[in-house]
Amino acid sequence: MSHLTYENPLISRYASQEMSQIWSAQKKHSTWRRLWVALAESQHEMGLPVTAAQVESLRSAIDDIDFEVAAREEKKRRHDVMAHVHTYGERCPDAQAIIHLGATSCFVTDNSELIMIRESLEQVRKRLVSVIDQLAKFAAEYRDLPCLGFTHLQPAQPTTIGKRAT
Repeated sequence: MSHLTYENPLISRYASQEMSQIWSAQKKHSTWRRLWVALAESQHEMGLPVTAAQVESLRSAIDDIDFEVAAREEKKRRHDVMAHVHTYGERCPDAQAIIHLGATSCFVTDNSELIMIRESLEQVRKRLVSVIDQLAKFAAEYRDLPCLGFTHLQPAQPTTIGKRAT
């Protein structure tokens, strides 16, 4: 099973490669880790007992996720976030005690979803801008081509293809 793209029977038919990567397990859990690094950095800056070496240890393992260990931990703990806290801790034993320190599960789940939604909307925006551009070109190209207008599915006044496209 690939953790690099979102797995769902409809994805291969309807989602772009970019969108399936944004919603992949790899992206989701590496985003959790980025949030934990940001939390640890802030705690270090505020003078809490978090060392720069611990922060660097966490940073170095952001994308190194062992999904098999995480699956075992989740089965054992019956909690997705705690499973990944312990999986990350195994990868960074010197920083294990500070991962998720003072945070709630919602800190990582809600914020990571917001980040992924924002990235998704950026993809939608790119596509939408392209569609609007193509529609504007189509409307300009056919602005003088007459056609029959309709109202309530009944033939009505003449109009143009370009006008109907706007």
